[in-house]
Amino acid sequence: MKKAKLDKKIEKELKNATILVTGGSGSVATVLVKKLLEYPIKAVRVLDIDEHGLFRLGRKINDSRLRLLLGNILDKERIEIAGSNVDIIFHLAAVKNIEISEFNPMETIDTNINGTVNMIKMAIKNKPKKFVNISTDKAAESSTLYGATKLLGERIVTWAGTHANPPTKFATVRFGNVIETKGNVFEVWDEEKKNNEALSITDPEMERYFFHVDEATQFILDCLPLVNTGEIFIPKMKLQKVKQLALKISKKHKIIGLRPGEKIREILMSDEEKQNAVEKKNFWIIHKKIV
Repeated sequence: MKKAKLDKKIEKELKNATILVTGGSGSVATVLVKKLLEYPIKAVRVLDIDEHGLFRLGRKINDSRLRLLLGNILDKERIEIAGSNVDIIFHLAAVKNIEISEFNPMETIDTNINGTVNMIKMAIKNKPKKFVNISTDKAAESSTLYGATKLLGERIVTWAGTHANPPTKFATVRFGNVIETKGNVFEVWDEEKKNNEALSITDPEMERYFFHVDEATQFILDCLPLVNTGEIFIPKMKLQKVKQLALKISKKHKIIGLRPGEKIREILMSDEEKQNAVEKKNFWIIHKKIV
């Protein structure tokens, strides 16, 4: 099999680097770790609270540069050890399910906000070169608890990028739904189809931004050389009707209604953010000034 050609700018960032990936056994993080190992890095440390997820990741990837670390981002001592002498941090650990987050607000706030604060404090102390926070389009004009916590996470990272550097450079990558992630609508539909059931649709007019996990992880890496002072990077994504996606799987549907706080149509940026956004060919860069 022919080896993929490496991007020179990304390779320059990653060469001989020790990297920490939080939430590293998740769907997006797993693919990101695989992509990182294609580059001449020194090591990638995967920190996750999910022991079985780490076990499965270790079974999928046979590479001596992979380090599997069991731990919680709420444990300050654990992340201090995990982040010792790292060059780059990719922060993906989060409570992500909308319904679970709504019914477990304290745990969601603890992980998504306090956990991110812990990671930033650790980065300020340990001084990696770059800190990349991964966020969601649900942070834009957030209407759910999950979206609100991710918005606050973005604000904290932007503050760090504006006030806490040098030497660490901070930024956020925000994107929409990733088709291959665990616990999303496609997983629900797969189960319903296997059981010969009608596919659950919250609303026939619902629209969402979707792209594939390879696109998501490549965008994260593409942004790495651009990370500087708390920017938010957003890819240009296609808005799709959820009903049309369901029709590709089955003709049988059932309308179950919107979940608490759920929008009919997601947005990638708020109107205010658009005023501070610089448009590039395939993405936008939002520059937020935190006084």
